[in-house]
Amino acid sequence: MYIDDLRFSLWADFIERDFIDNEFVKLIEDGIINGATSNPAIFKNAILTSPAYKEQIKSLNGDAKEIYEQIAIYDIQKAAKKLKPLYDRGDDGFVSIEVDPFLCDDATATIEEGKRLFEEIGCENVMIKVPATPAGYEAMEELTAKEIPVNATLVFKKEQAVECAKAFARGKEKADKKAATVISVFVSRIDRALDDELKKHNIPAGLTGIYNSSILYEAIEELNVTNNKTLFASTGVKGDSYPPHYYIEKLLAYNTINTAPIDTIKAYVQNGDKIKKLPIDKEKIQNHFDKIKTVGIDFEAVLDKQIQDGLEAFKAAFNEILESLWQS
Repeated sequence: MYIDDLRFSLWADFIERDFIDNEFVKLIEDGIINGATSNPAIFKNAILTSPAYKEQIKSLNGDAKEIYEQIAIYDIQKAAKKLKPLYDRGDDGFVSIEVDPFLCDDATATIEEGKRLFEEIGCENVMIKVPATPAGYEAMEELTAKEIPVNATLVFKKEQAVECAKAFARGKEKADKKAATVISVFVSRIDRALDDELKKHNIPAGLTGIYNSSILYEAIEELNVTNNKTLFASTGVKGDSYPPHYYIEKLLAYNTINTAPIDTIKAYVQNGDKIKKLPIDKEKIQNHFDKIKTVGIDFEAVLDKQIQDGLEAFKAAFNEILESLWQS
């Protein structure tokens, strides 16, 4: 844990081969990070921009998706081995890999791919990342019933958070081993979508994502699912509107994880305080959302758009990877 008293961890929201062999190891050894997350956009940037992949790509056979999986599995296995000592002592030690985002509405295919990836990677400290859709909830239940760790991703709404937690609880009831699970609550994208409009109406910016996250965090904690944590994701800051460590510091809470870009983590380690911030007073939160409603903003519609945009972004990134590998 980065902060033992709060059972709070920092995970690196980044995967790239040279990083895993070098800086990643140092961050683990220095007690700064306890895990890592990946998604199609992260792998896209790594595979398409890093020279570390060129030789492997030339040597691989199969269609574009098979080649992508071989590359991703290699990196995830490597990261999992670096994190295994943490896992062995019960100090997180997980790395996640996302199922094909085009399967987000197909529970059966998501379950099959989740099982296959977990078996092929062959590391017990790997989390299968599943989008929080109706099909995803079914997959989350089945995978946890098979004692596979799961990361529920793209969670923006309280209803999603609750459905994920309930799916995990149902799955764990069927299993002897209660696999670790996390519910990834997305934060900064909400503020980026609303801040400019809020400023026009003199409503404080940079708070909506945090207040929404506090609501979801409390809902998850109230359900008290065994071996489950809230993971705050999308916590990097774009531009210079806020300090780079803003979303780590403002979301500090008991029994949570914050997965963030490396520069964000370094900024927090250097300048962030370690005072618990969540939960936030319910009346303060309600007043903020009342103001948003008063100026005609449909917050539920904003969240629905963020969910859809997130799914489309992951699909687009996945497509770019496949097209690039096909051309190779």
